[in-house]
Amino acid sequence: MNGRRGAVLMACFAIVVGIAQTGAVGEYIRETRHQAAEARTAEARTDDPAQDPLYKQLVEKREQTRIQPVDAVVDRVWKAIPGYNGLEIDVDATYKQAKAAGSSAPIAYVYRQIPPKVSLDDLGAQPIYRGNPNKPMVGLMINVAWGNEFIVPMLDILDEEKVKATFFFDGSWLKKNPDLAKEIQKRGHELENHAYTHPNMSQLSEYRATMEISKTQKLLKESLGVDNKWFAPPSGDFNQQTVRIAASLGLKTVLWTVDTVDWMNPSPESIVNKISRKVEAGSLILMHPTSSSSQSLRGMIRVIKNKGLMPGTVSQTLSPERVLPRSG
Repeated sequence: MNGRRGAVLMACFAIVVGIAQTGAVGEYIRETRHQAAEARTAEARTDDPAQDPLYKQLVEKREQTRIQPVDAVVDRVWKAIPGYNGLEIDVDATYKQAKAAGSSAPIAYVYRQIPPKVSLDDLGAQPIYRGNPNKPMVGLMINVAWGNEFIVPMLDILDEEKVKATFFFDGSWLKKNPDLAKEIQKRGHELENHAYTHPNMSQLSEYRATMEISKTQKLLKESLGVDNKWFAPPSGDFNQQTVRIAASLGLKTVLWTVDTVDWMNPSPESIVNKISRKVEAGSLILMHPTSSSSQSLRGMIRVIKNKGLMPGTVSQTLSPERVLPRSG
């Protein structure tokens, strides 16, 4: 009896299933399944930013506005010229930020830098006279071997103008003036190597030239904790041996693009006028702690800024890091 009842129930179930697959009921079931499948597909698309029109818009904008990087090169006149990073919209970061801000907010673009394929490190032992002409920065080089009375006034001006510079220390000066060197460091400036006794480097033996550079390098580390990166030959006197020795010690040899010649005591006005005529993107400006440079420093900085350039350190100017646009 129980077996017969089970068979009847199974037959009834089969009839119901058959009816459900035909007619209005079947159509209803198929439509419900179709809608569910479409909902799952839409949900998957929502999870994939690449399907979002906004994301596609950002990708297109990135391709239209990308700035390619510039490789470092050895120029016939200027020798080693550093590279300069390219720039493009970071689509993922911009998309995420835009979605969080909502559709009514303007898009605030996030950028990422594209490094060049060739950097300064790839060029070997070469002197450097200037930064990349595409980078709107100017490096301030202050070589220190004398002129203590003008250092603090120059530091005060740099503070007031919110500018950092690179001070190249003669090692024998640093040995005698550690407190003044620490004051320069306290103000946030870059401290680098100007040999030890201010010699003409091209006239030295390999041993003596090595000692001149390495002794100051060691003193910078021991007295100030500075990891030296740049070497400025005294009086701009050097030869290929000098550059090679500096490179063997992990230093790049840097000279200048524009010389204030402040040791000849020119008028402050003439220095400012000279900078106004000659400064351009990538320039390295040489000065010393003299009366002339102390009195003209503020004018130099303002001339540089008025030309749409940013005064800064040697490292900042020679770095491939791009000067980024403001977001938005």
